[in-house]
Amino acid sequence: MAILFDWYENPKPTDIEQGEKTLHPRIKYNGSTSTAALRHRIQERCSLTETDVTAVLDALSHILSEELADGRQVHLDGIGYFHPCLTCTEPVTVDTKRKITKVKLKGIKFRADQTLKNALGTLKVKCLKGSLEFKRLSNEEIDRRLEEYFKTHQFLRRTDFQSLCGMTRSTAMSHLRRLRSEGKLENLGGPMQPIYVPAKK
Repeated sequence: MAILFDWYENPKPTDIEQGEKTLHPRIKYNGSTSTAALRHRIQERCSLTETDVTAVLDALSHILSEELADGRQVHLDGIGYFHPCLTCTEPVTVDTKRKITKVKLKGIKFRADQTLKNALGTLKVKCLKGSLEFKRLSNEEIDRRLEEYFKTHQFLRRTDFQSLCGMTRSTAMSHLRRLRSEGKLENLGGPMQPIYVPAKK
């Protein structure tokens, strides 16, 4: 089976309007594989029972979390490296009081071993779109779509905005910042979990 993907236009800074548009491929996943399916496939390749595999995976999950919580990078041979990443719950400056209380876990990053990359071999890929007609939404068109959206919705999340305008995460965030600075949207949520509503006029 091939890896399915679509072409998407790379976002450009607003001050760059000329030049040939460039594209990037974005994967459309062929479903997902459950732990039960992985457990069964592992059992077929070794002498462990599925119960043994379950115990090993459970122990691995707990040990990984303990090591990562201690700020260690964890390397699994043939798989890759895991390490924790931090972020702030709100903007922090030199003068911010109790800065340590503003730090939280952002996520767990993974970097694949070269062994794992090599094991994938030569990839088969298939483009889903037959046409490469891309249209960048104008600010006016974005305003119009938001107006229609809020006729039937009370609030807007970043993911909603992405779907509404067919944008990447970074492009959507850039437009959301612009809309807030222009006084068209306001955030009723927190810095890390924003909830947008039309700004009061």
